[in-house]
Amino acid sequence: MSVAMGKPVYTEDLVMPHALVVKILRSPHAYAKITNIDKARAESLEGVECILTYKDVPGVRFTLAGQSYPEPSPYDRLILENIVRYVGDEVAVIAAVDEKTAVKALKLMKVDYEVLEPVLDFEEAIGHLSQVHPEEDLACNFDIGLNKEENIASSYHEAVGDVEQVLKECPVVVEEVYFSQAQAHAMMETYRAFTYQDHMGRLVVVSSTQIPFHIRRQLARALQIPASKIRVIKPRIGGGFGGKQTGAGDVFAALVTLKTGKPAMIIYDRQETFSCTTSRHAMRIKVRLGADLDGYIRAIDLQVLSDTGAYGEHASTVLGCVGHYTLPLYNKTKAVRIQGNAVYTNKMPAGAFRGYGATQGTFALESAVNKLAERLALDPAKIRLKNISKEGETFLTGQGVLLGSTALDRCIKKGREMIGWNEKFPRREINSAKVRAVGMAITMQGSGIANVGTASAEIRLNDDGNFTLLIGATDMGTGCDTILSQIAAEILEVPMETIIVCAGDTDSSPFDPGSYASSTTYLAGTAVVKAAEELKGKILAQGAKFLGVSEEDVVYEELAVRTLEGDREISLAKLAEQTILGMGNLQLVGMATHGSDISPPPYVAGFAEVEVDRETGSVDLIDYVAVVDCGTMINPNLARIQAEGGIAQGIGMALCEEVRYSDLGKMETNTFMQYKIPCRKDLGKVRVAFEESYEPSGPFGAKSIGEVVANTPSPAIVNAVYNAVGVQVHHLPVTPEKVFLEMRKQKRE
Repeated sequence: MSVAMGKPVYTEDLVMPHALVVKILRSPHAYAKITNIDKARAESLEGVECILTYKDVPGVRFTLAGQSYPEPSPYDRLILENIVRYVGDEVAVIAAVDEKTAVKALKLMKVDYEVLEPVLDFEEAIGHLSQVHPEEDLACNFDIGLNKEENIASSYHEAVGDVEQVLKECPVVVEEVYFSQAQAHAMMETYRAFTYQDHMGRLVVVSSTQIPFHIRRQLARALQIPASKIRVIKPRIGGGFGGKQTGAGDVFAALVTLKTGKPAMIIYDRQETFSCTTSRHAMRIKVRLGADLDGYIRAIDLQVLSDTGAYGEHASTVLGCVGHYTLPLYNKTKAVRIQGNAVYTNKMPAGAFRGYGATQGTFALESAVNKLAERLALDPAKIRLKNISKEGETFLTGQGVLLGSTALDRCIKKGREMIGWNEKFPRREINSAKVRAVGMAITMQGSGIANVGTASAEIRLNDDGNFTLLIGATDMGTGCDTILSQIAAEILEVPMETIIVCAGDTDSSPFDPGSYASSTTYLAGTAVVKAAEELKGKILAQGAKFLGVSEEDVVYEELAVRTLEGDREISLAKLAEQTILGMGNLQLVGMATHGSDISPPPYVAGFAEVEVDRETGSVDLIDYVAVVDCGTMINPNLARIQAEGGIAQGIGMALCEEVRYSDLGKMETNTFMQYKIPCRKDLGKVRVAFEESYEPSGPFGAKSIGEVVANTPSPAIVNAVYNAVGVQVHHLPVTPEKVFLEMRKQKRE
């Protein structure tokens, strides 16, 4: 309720009066060399504090990707460089006493460019005459298949079994090519950061970010100062969706503060947020599916081309996740393979976005599975029920790990029932112009990054009997502060009101990589369970000591430690007081760090009902049903809201959202006038249901939910449109123009 009332404090609310306003001079060209920068007129303007160009900043390459060290993204960018690689790339940093002066100074800057031939079509990037990254000091922490001479930022290959041989043996083979577009995050709070130096001369960065600890490391490398000299604070965030898993603006404000000694503030306007940050990776995915006549899928082959734009943040990992979260979806396979490249182009960089490769891969694979069902004259729901993994089974790419939990079969059955599948499949004529049809898709994701992601938690018993929960996890509207408090309160058997949450401050919070990879409830939640259990054990031990009995002779109940006989007790409040203020001479603290060697998949079965107008090609979404298996729900209300939000983003990707560029590489969709996201009226009826499973490795049996819910709308809606009018859309989004023109083409044929 406080969020809805506008009460929480966001980054801009914390800015000191008289902080310098930072603005960025940006490139008007998609690809060019800077031959000269004349800043004399701008510098002479009253109120301008400093103007920085590539000559004034450290020259060490780094990545803005929010990933654990050693980052798998290439170190391919400088703070400022004499080469600009997309329209909007940074040319100079201007700091002034107010916004009006900073904007005026921007207009007085004079820059001479040698314009180069840009790489704008990602299908033509490999072997293009222009090399997006000609520099010799580009570096990687390990081999990700980088080949900058060919404009390849990353290559990926994973295979189990002989795909070509199995495909030859399959009586039915489906081969299709699908294109998923770049999508904008369109969060309500744009990117922003506020920086100052504290009384000890340390750099303090207040940032709207999902990754405070990674921002600290990025800044230390880029600015060439020790990480111990940097403190990053994350206040309330007005949405991230993966966009804020990549740095944006922090380094420029920090640079100004270090140069001037003054507080500095940078706020990206909406146009900059659209065109100078990151988007979802646009992809071309060729799918080959082989099946036997009974409908068992025996081979899956994915060939992927991913457009990473001007810089390679998240290029390798998003590419790998295309297969990582699709190939295990069907486990009757004998051979599976993914191979592909992420390529550099002279467009805004791509980065992390909710779904992180699984969204694109699911669109391609599930569209192909629907085509396979048609070829075999099988119900799409039934072919999936034949092929999905069951609890205790393994899959080819799983290295023998048993599937700990799944309710996907129940999700499919329940969703089929909710949408009225048997009555509505495949289509129903409404009148001469309009037809309704249903379509479906299934998906999986992960819960954290196996063997990489960790989370830490600390819980203190305070002198007043309340508790302080210190976490590094980042609440970005996902509600993790609430969920982690719930978990702590459950273990400690106390009301939630007694839990004080301190989060998102690199000085006081225990280490957490940040909110991404659907990891918070699963990893941070388990860390909180362990920390709370440790603290509970210490409370029992201390209570026993005060009561003069052994630990085996006491129990903890009703906010007190009591003897088993019930003849003596000490209240939690009294125990806290005596321990900290009295003779105990210590504060009771529980601490834990948790990582996992597995990443248990949550599942969704998605069902769409659309109405298509044969005369215009218009597609209206009538009903969308998603049935989710996220393990045990910790907070059903928050789970439902997460699901509804992810589905809305997926519907936008399916029907209207698309980042588009001009022939010269300028983004054409850089405002909400041009970039359309669905409003509440566009979504039709969205219904979410849950089929719980119990994940043994998760807190109270929980898995993740944050990302998986965005993946099914595109293939389900595309399938429904095909069932309605026979038009198979291979290039997202499904616009009326595409449907109409394809229907006309079919008539002519």
